[in-house]
Amino acid sequence: MRSGISPDTRGLSPAPVRVWLVLCAMSMLQFFIAVDVTVVNIALPSIGADFGVEGHSLTWVVVGYTVTGGGLLMLGGRLGDLLGRRSTLLVGTTLFGAASVLAGLAPSFPVLVAARLLQGAGEAVALPAAMATIVLLFPEGPRRSRALSVWAAVASCGLVLGFALSGIITAHLGWRWIFLISVPFILVVIVAALVLIPADRSASRERVRLDLPGSLLLTACPLLFVYAVVEAAEPAADPWVSVVALVGAALAAVGFVRVESMSPNPLVPLTFFADRARLRANLTTMLLSGALSTSFLLFTFYLQDRLGIGPLGAGLTMLPLAVALIAASVLVPRLLGRWGARACVLVGLTAAAGAMAVVAFVAVLGGGAVWLLPAMMLIAAGMGFGLVGLQYIAVSGTTDEDAGIASGVQRAADQFGGAAGVAVYVGLGFAPALHGRDPFVIAAVLAVVGLIVGAMIISRSPDTAVRQPQAE
Repeated sequence: MRSGISPDTRGLSPAPVRVWLVLCAMSMLQFFIAVDVTVVNIALPSIGADFGVEGHSLTWVVVGYTVTGGGLLMLGGRLGDLLGRRSTLLVGTTLFGAASVLAGLAPSFPVLVAARLLQGAGEAVALPAAMATIVLLFPEGPRRSRALSVWAAVASCGLVLGFALSGIITAHLGWRWIFLISVPFILVVIVAALVLIPADRSASRERVRLDLPGSLLLTACPLLFVYAVVEAAEPAADPWVSVVALVGAALAAVGFVRVESMSPNPLVPLTFFADRARLRANLTTMLLSGALSTSFLLFTFYLQDRLGIGPLGAGLTMLPLAVALIAASVLVPRLLGRWGARACVLVGLTAAAGAMAVVAFVAVLGGGAVWLLPAMMLIAAGMGFGLVGLQYIAVSGTTDEDAGIASGVQRAADQFGGAAGVAVYVGLGFAPALHGRDPFVIAAVLAVVGLIVGAMIISRSPDTAVRQPQAE
């Protein structure tokens, strides 16, 4: 197996201390990007009240960010491979910061939605470059597994803390500050990238045309799919709207495959998916992320709607999940080396399925907030073991030429899975047509089915052992 750092990249590798400083800077970027996925959830009622918007329109403040980010992530990965990761990282981070300012100062709801779409675009450009930088600076083995564990733990904590931060900020400062508070930290990341990351070697970069049609089709497919599911769940919705949207999503998917097969410079070369282990890892990532994202909303809905806990209290109640994720980030690297990546993924899938079973059990019995703590601990295990193991499999064997594509595909799978999971599991579970049954139970059962499918997929993949450091 080839090392994840090519000979050219080794010559650019910073000193060990600088490597860890780069990891800290990239993790800070990852944290605030992850926070922005969930930070708007608790603030949605306040946003709707300010702009006079309600119903399904508000969901686009959440879904527009994740789907646009996911749809453009592979373009971002390709940009990093072709134009240089440092330059791409700086452009994406700057766009994300500027969009955050626009969202915080938005004078109208359409401007806010546009700002969220731009935030997703900034994430799509910046994150693959950031992850590829980490992958190439840390060789395969314990060091890379530790780095990816930190990366995954920071992302997971950002997702969870987004709820708490949203409650605190919205209650004391107003919803606009959920976007503005990240801007100073984004500036720190930009400065760190300029100082710590070596300049790109422009001489080795080829000037080629980017696959923009493929990017547009890849973004349109999940947007249309999510739109169809959201509309279908609305009372008195025209069913033909959802049908047309689903047909459009299918046509966009077929068109994407056709464009990629004919393009001289495809966004994602179809040969990239010849690696069955990598393909299975990304499919499983989608199913696991769908269940994890669904769990966040189920926790929030149960605490606020069923138990009547306010936004601030609901956010603080979820803090034990973040603490458990930190503990998992310390434990997982050691077990990853002993068990192998596939075994860790199976543990994560099992833990996430157990969490969903607990949510359904608590909903049926009408338990209090304390009853959800076991589910939160299991979700932490699902994230810690599952996502880190899947990330390791998805980027194993990458080189300087394809690290950006591998990182972009893996992140896109994570984003698409989360958005689609929320749309399908929560959308169907809470659909008016099924009001005769407990929506928490329906959503949890659907998520468990997806996790079982994920376990079946990854079980057919050969195990990926974590390489031990070689003597130099």
